[in-house]
This record gives sequence, structure tokens and C-alpha cells, in this order.
Amino acid sequence: MTWTEHGEGVFSRRYKSLDLNIGAVICDGGTLIIDTRAHHEQARDLIRDLREITDLEVKWVVNTHHHWDHTFGNGEFFEAAIWGHERCTTALADHGHEMREKVKRLAPEHADQLDEVLILPPQHTVNDSTTETFGGRAIELRHLGRGHTDNDLVVLISGVVFAGDLVEEGAPPSYGDAFTLEWPDTVARLLDLVDGPVVPGHGATVDADFVGAQRDDLAEVARLARERHADGMTWEQAATAGGPFPADSLNQAFRRAWAQIGTAS
Repeated sequence: MTWTEHGEGVFSRRYKSLDLNIGAVICDGGTLIIDTRAHHEQARDLIRDLREITDLEVKWVVNTHHHWDHTFGNGEFFEAAIWGHERCTTALADHGHEMREKVKRLAPEHADQLDEVLILPPQHTVNDSTTETFGGRAIELRHLGRGHTDNDLVVLISGVVFAGDLVEEGAPPSYGDAFTLEWPDTVARLLDLVDGPVVPGHGATVDADFVGAQRDDLAEVARLARERHADGMTWEQAATAGGPFPADSLNQAFRRAWAQIGTAS
């Protein structure tokens, strides 16, 4: 894979490992990157790959959310200013080691590298939305609501939207830490911001039509969850009854929805 330039000095690169996208913005005197990959060795590869587009050092990092595949490379950028939602920082600080052990069980091929990862939470945090100037470039960091996690950040620069895992291409949305009932509205707010390319957390760059179609599928899952819960189904029964995503995703989606409904009741 190579870098794709979406606007002046605004790039993304799609990595084969985990089909993960990384963003890069060339600023005056430094580079800003969006997410840092899954561990220190991949982060070092990222640093090498950046030399294809700039000789400037990475001075700023934005984490789109706390998940390991987006943040466990942070330790290679300890001299940079790392930004994220305030709950991203809390999640990594309080549960990063627990997440590491879980991932080692689920992805043993990464275990050796994960043991050496320095878990480094963002030092600069966003609660709602902010526009910050990085090396002369104004970049918007927006938390649009709960969706894939409770700490998703969207990055907007020069008409390009880096959506993190609020949008998925090439695989169904991941509901492991998601807020099933709120995710559709969060993506609807994201869609209002789209006026060009959308770089998802994983997969190919997409457009407004793709985001709208995914919002509709997310909304259908939320509708089915409310309807089937009201009908007295368990989340297992609801998942078995089907929906717009594969069985594994629906299992996660309805389990999370039942937990949300139970908390709200």
C-alpha cells in the first residue's frame, strides 16, 4: 500500500495488517498523524513509511479512540503531543493492561510484540469538540456522541473526514464496546459534516453515500433491538432472528443493546 493524498498535504495509508488506515497531515515544521497502529514495531514501520511523503518529524498525534489497534503504537511517539477524547485517556490509563492481555488471547500472533508495548495515553484531551492549530493548520477534533465506543473522535481537515471506527468498510461494524442504540444518531451527525472523502478506521476510503447506507444499517439494528426487547426476547434470541449484519456482529450488537436498555430502565 502507498499513501493517498486527499487534499493539500492530507494523506492516508491503508495497511494490510488489520486493514487499518493511518492519517497524516503535513504542517509547518512537523507532521500530525491520526492513530499509531497496533504495536511499537508497526509504529516504527509507520515512521519509515512517512519518509515517502515528508522529512518532517511527527510532532502531533490524534487517537480516534482507545482500542489497541489504533493506540498501542503511541509509545514510539512519546516526544509528540498526543490528543484524544478524555475517556480515551481514562480507558488506556485504567484498562490498557487488561486490554493488552485480552488481545494476546485473541490474537496470539501479536503476543510477543504486545508484551513490549508502552501504553501511552493521550496527554491532551477533548471533551466535546475543539479546533486546534497544529503547525499553522486548523484541524477540527469532534466527539459527535457515543457509537463504536464512548470516546470516538472525528478529525476534519481540508474537506477530509477521518472517521475512525465510527465507519467501517470491508467488514461489518464492530460492536464489542459499542452503544448500539446511539451509534446511528452519531453517524447521522457525522454525515452532516461530509463534503468529500471519508477515511474509515479500516478499509477503503468512502463517500457520503456509503456513510448514509451504513447509518441506515446501524439504525435498523437499533430498531430491531428495541422491538425485539419489547417483545420479550433475550439478546441471544434477537441475534438469531437476524438483521443487516453477520451473526457475530449481531451477537455483539444485541448483547450491548440489552445492557443499554437495562441501564436505562
